[in-house]
Amino acid sequence: MIRPRHAVLAACIVTIALAAPGQRPAFSQQQQRPAYGAIRPAPAPSAVPAEISNTAAAPASPGAASPLPAAKATPAAASAPAAKSASKPASKPASAAKPAAAACHPENFRVVVDVGHTADVPGAMSARGATEYSFNLALARQAKQALLDAGFAKTVLLITDKPPLQGLFSRAIAANSLPADLFLSIHHDSVPDNLLQTWQYEGQDQHYNDDYPGYALFISNDNGDRAGSLLFGSFLGKELQARGEHYTPHYTLALMGHRRRQLVDPVAGVYRYDQLIVLRMTRMPAVLLEAGSIVNRQEELELGTQDRRARTSAAIVAAVQDFCAARARPVAAKPASSPRPKPLRTGTIQPAH
Repeated sequence: MIRPRHAVLAACIVTIALAAPGQRPAFSQQQQRPAYGAIRPAPAPSAVPAEISNTAAAPASPGAASPLPAAKATPAAASAPAAKSASKPASKPASAAKPAAAACHPENFRVVVDVGHTADVPGAMSARGATEYSFNLALARQAKQALLDAGFAKTVLLITDKPPLQGLFSRAIAANSLPADLFLSIHHDSVPDNLLQTWQYEGQDQHYNDDYPGYALFISNDNGDRAGSLLFGSFLGKELQARGEHYTPHYTLALMGHRRRQLVDPVAGVYRYDQLIVLRMTRMPAVLLEAGSIVNRQEELELGTQDRRARTSAAIVAAVQDFCAARARPVAAKPASSPRPKPLRTGTIQPAH
């Protein structure tokens, strides 16, 4: 889950960071307490690579399944039933029906999949005491593999072990230096502490809130490509909904206090959150995905399954394909034509050819 206090503090120093984008700012190494509802330190997971990982060398997470089947490589429009096309003669090639898709070259389009939080500062705690970081890592790895299977060969998995503020800036610096075409930060949601309730799980007190299941998407108006961020966020929200998911509206409610956000796309579930460092400091379109609520006891169980991660990953792939096609902006070739003679005016003489 995103941490508002980090965003507020970062706003005070973002001007300095922008003035020297090639520098890595030095920040305090003091550790932050876990986010909402943390009641005990999480067991340290197995070692993970720092900074950028875009190889298969990263250790597999517990319960991780084999790579997903290849995601769709062409838009749905290209797979229309043959009977329909045979019923009447085609007036133009099938590929001309959606020229933008043909112009997308996934092998050249780089997506950065950012794993939210770190092993040492793992974010929120789930209703059963698991760390948000463990959910983020499992989903990000599966999404990365799905993108690779779909042909996005330059996809990068971004993992950091740096403390919160320094780590947030390093993520943006790494994405900018690649450079990337799209930045997607993977998180899982919680609620403010005052909305949590207590229950017993395996003999220990844990905290939950069953009221607000669903995903949420965030963009920043301060991002280097705000329009592109909103476009991708809208694509992703619609693809998630096409697979049976819905967004949570609780960020619009007064009970969220200073965490209340403006809903900029009420259809897809995209919110505005200008202060998030990984969104405002990146120069490419950037979206933060809260894939679901891990303090909701039912949704927590679903988010831990291979099926839910596969559906979310498939939505990510479809949205990236749509975004890549939309950004390709192919220019149709104009047919050669002979110059037209100027119209005659009364009283003029047309020269002989």
